[in-house]
Amino acid sequence: MRILFMGTPDFAERSLKELYDRGYDVCGVFTQPDKPKNRGMKPEESPVKKLALSHGTPVFQPAKMRDGEAMGIIRELAPDLIAVVAYGKILPADILEYPRYGCVNIHGSLLPKYRGAAPIQWAVLNGDKVTGVTSMFMAEAMDAGDIIFTRETEILPDETSGELFDRLSVMGAELLCETVDAIGNGTAPRTPQNHEEATLAPMIDKSLCPIDWSKGGDEILNRIRGLDPWPVATAEFAGQKIKVYKAKKYSCDTKGMEPGTVIPNKDGVEVVCGDGTMLITELQAPGKRRMNAADYLRGHRLW
Repeated sequence: MRILFMGTPDFAERSLKELYDRGYDVCGVFTQPDKPKNRGMKPEESPVKKLALSHGTPVFQPAKMRDGEAMGIIRELAPDLIAVVAYGKILPADILEYPRYGCVNIHGSLLPKYRGAAPIQWAVLNGDKVTGVTSMFMAEAMDAGDIIFTRETEILPDETSGELFDRLSVMGAELLCETVDAIGNGTAPRTPQNHEEATLAPMIDKSLCPIDWSKGGDEILNRIRGLDPWPVATAEFAGQKIKVYKAKKYSCDTKGMEPGTVIPNKDGVEVVCGDGTMLITELQAPGKRRMNAADYLRGHRLW
């Protein structure tokens, strides 16, 4: 079976690596155009592109999917199946209908929950206890196709989005191979989604970063975990915007103080929240490295 792989970030790279490792016939790779990064704004290749080139696979980076260029490449490659993992572009109907076995997608949630760009982050932000990965036959509507397989996993109590991302990328890679095998031998099921149960997981941005100290401790911890490693939760103390990486619920006694009030504490930054106090234990100040909060406080004041 000739497979055209479409993907861009680390999450997708793990799936492509698994296809290579298991000996599947990857006839080509589509990935997003190189994007300028870092201070020099030098164009950087995606993780998927780097891996594909190392295996000698033809790589294509069409800017658009509806102007005929992408469809022309696909006709030349003549794939039997298109596998899409975190590609970042919507496929039009003519592409979806081209391969004899269709187009399949690996999605980082238990569909129909969390359709959209950031399912893993929103599962952590919302304090979910369970998530997983889904393989599906793709449809024109976003993440709305028939489900093939799902795999569940528990979200660990202190797990960050980045840590969960890494675990789900491995699960997704294994599920993709299982899905390809089932399609190839004719045993892949098709289960229509219940669209009435669908929820959305929109793209994450920096507007979510500031911590609202009027919220309860659990909600604040979910915010910190869910925004790690990007864009990272923030708090402002003594005129400084601090990135907050780790914290814990500390005390139930707020002594009638307003949320956001800082209480001197040698072990970290203790802050009044909606149902007690939180202790920030790991932070990053402007121009500084990420570090233990108690160590930072030895040479700096935040109150």
